[in-house]
Amino acid sequence: MSDKPIITARDLSVHFPLGGGLFEATKYVRAVEGVNLEIPMGSFFGLVGESGSGKTTLGRAFLRASPISRGEVNYNDGEVDFDLVGLPKEKLKEFRKRAQLIFQDPYAALSPRMTVRDIIAEPLEVMNITSSREETDERVRQIADKCRLNLEHLRRFPHAFSGGQRQRISIARSLVSNPRFVVADESVAALDVSIQADVLNLLKALQDELGLTYLFISHDLSVVAHICDHIAVMYLGRLVETAPTRELFAAPRHPYTKALLSAIPNLDPDHISQAQKLEGEIPSPTNPPPGCKFQTRCPFAIDHCREEEPKLANLGFEHDVACHRWQELADAPANPQNKK
Repeated sequence: MSDKPIITARDLSVHFPLGGGLFEATKYVRAVEGVNLEIPMGSFFGLVGESGSGKTTLGRAFLRASPISRGEVNYNDGEVDFDLVGLPKEKLKEFRKRAQLIFQDPYAALSPRMTVRDIIAEPLEVMNITSSREETDERVRQIADKCRLNLEHLRRFPHAFSGGQRQRISIARSLVSNPRFVVADESVAALDVSIQADVLNLLKALQDELGLTYLFISHDLSVVAHICDHIAVMYLGRLVETAPTRELFAAPRHPYTKALLSAIPNLDPDHISQAQKLEGEIPSPTNPPPGCKFQTRCPFAIDHCREEEPKLANLGFEHDVACHRWQELADAPANPQNKK
């Protein structure tokens, strides 16, 4: 892993207008708001949070698949340097070769009317990467072999495969253009546990072999702990904590991170659960609360939290947290008796 970032985001925001037609939108879904993040080249970078926290939208913004409303996003893999916000159309095609997406659902992501060969070859043909059918077939065979697909599989249709095999087909399609940056959006969430481990090990092996950088989006912290070397925690479109994986699990600082970690199941049958129950639902991104966005569910919230939004501050050791009270709450119990 390099210290040089392949993705650098500064004050990145993604807003979706509500309404339209004859009237100008007056409300917006603030899916991502003011994100500052660096993804080191060669890393397996995890992005976690509840459903509705903006993880997928942020990942798609890094791929220019979601409109960027404000801020800056830079892509630099050592060969090209792109400002993704102002990227012209002719350079966007070059960027698509270098940044790809692995979808969550292996059943919905593959066309049932195309053979596996045609599915994997489609990016090569659309982007004009290969000049002949023979060259295309050779590239398809190479990446299929790396993804542990047999050659006879290339003649079949997706319905003939299990979920794990379909996900390997999706991975092969994403990697056939030889990208440098890959967003894996809940790419093992729909698979059985044993198949999850197989796909995760495949992703790791491909990273080492092909020199890939992953943004791994997940809600499963046990999976993220196994595979990622750095983790960012997201809540209601904001980053609330980022740290190396070991540091985050050893010393979480944000109350939301502590609540997520406390919910990880323990295999010891005699273990007494200390899970912190979060009251209420995640607020609507169309009408976020004032101050800290987590204050409506935080058991430690005080008036200052409701009035001023905390900024992401560096604690050292690449550990950043956005919480007014992180120092005094470092050793606080997960479930306080009284809310201050």
